[in-house]
Amino acid sequence: MAVRASNVARKFFLIATEESGDRLGAHLMKVLRQRLGDAVRFEGVGGQSMAREGLVSLFPIEDLSIIGLAAVIKQLPKVLRLIRETAAAAIRAQPDILVIIDSPDFTHRVARRVRARDPSIPIIDYVSPSVWAWRPGRARAMCAYVDHVLALLPFEPEEYRKLQGPLCSYVGHPLTEQLSTLRPGAEEQKRRDAAPPVLLVLPGSRRSEIRHHMAVFGETLDRLQAEGVAFEPILPTMPHLQEAVTEALKGWKVVPRVVIGEQEKRAAFRIAHAALAKSGTVTLELALAGVPMVTAYKAGALEARIVRSLLQVNSVILANLVIGENVVPEFIQQNCTPEKLAPALSETLTDSSLRRRQLAAFAKLDDIMSTGNVSPSVRAADIVLATLRKVRSLN
Repeated sequence: MAVRASNVARKFFLIATEESGDRLGAHLMKVLRQRLGDAVRFEGVGGQSMAREGLVSLFPIEDLSIIGLAAVIKQLPKVLRLIRETAAAAIRAQPDILVIIDSPDFTHRVARRVRARDPSIPIIDYVSPSVWAWRPGRARAMCAYVDHVLALLPFEPEEYRKLQGPLCSYVGHPLTEQLSTLRPGAEEQKRRDAAPPVLLVLPGSRRSEIRHHMAVFGETLDRLQAEGVAFEPILPTMPHLQEAVTEALKGWKVVPRVVIGEQEKRAAFRIAHAALAKSGTVTLELALAGVPMVTAYKAGALEARIVRSLLQVNSVILANLVIGENVVPEFIQQNCTPEKLAPALSETLTDSSLRRRQLAAFAKLDDIMSTGNVSPSVRAADIVLATLRKVRSLN
């Protein structure tokens, strides 16, 4: 086992391979620099946000943007090589602490290699894998290579305790720092309440999700209109998906207004009356914005079979899991049909018991997800530095 030299500067090795993790890493880096000043050094893997905070990434995170089973199989040797190289770089760097951020298929493999080669490097996992949803045995296995889990969801620490996993602390979800961009001002509230109601159409953030959801979402809107339900559809998407969305819309009879980019998406959330959304983080985003919704999910037959065999929860909707009750209707796989989606969506657009129940539940989220007056990135940095002090006192 290598012995690290004693330096004044603290060295942090961070690994984030997706855009969401890159943003979390950048915020963490900013707070650590505020706390430590010039006595801090960063190495590792990250994207543009972390680069702006001074990280020179070992490789572009776009190298891991692999979509589809066939592509994953084809690129597997490259992915395994990057795992080996990242672990080797972390061990060479001899950091005071290693922080892995989300992307468990990559980051956990790196962490296991680092722990095996140098057990003296403390490891923090920022963003818990979904051990409460599937593969619960991962929680206990993580004890061998993770010292502390920083959770984004308030129920996760208790799940780790029940599953006998590593120490886990709730630090807060980054969405709680963005509420002003999600919730309407006075004029936006007027539009939210006006007729025809704005209906958000959110088929997903990956090309495979666009492929699976666009047709059924289009048919659902067509059915709604045929039944005389009034609405103004808006479909927010990102620049890299614009072409795929535009192509899929060619078969739609009810064509939504397409808005591009995060700012336009948040503006649409602020005037939205209801939403038809693919399940995922966006359900929590909608709930915090106070937008009642109907959720759906379709996947390939093989993926669906695997997920069904592993699933440990009675809802896949993040908003339901955080609230603790199934207030958001979900239509998964064979239930994801226009015949089932349209009636539920019609209820959500009108002053129904379904809509009122969702709004009452969403109003509880601020308390459920509260971190007091401390931002998630500050809470995360506090635990990272506390772990560092603990390790130093033991050495």
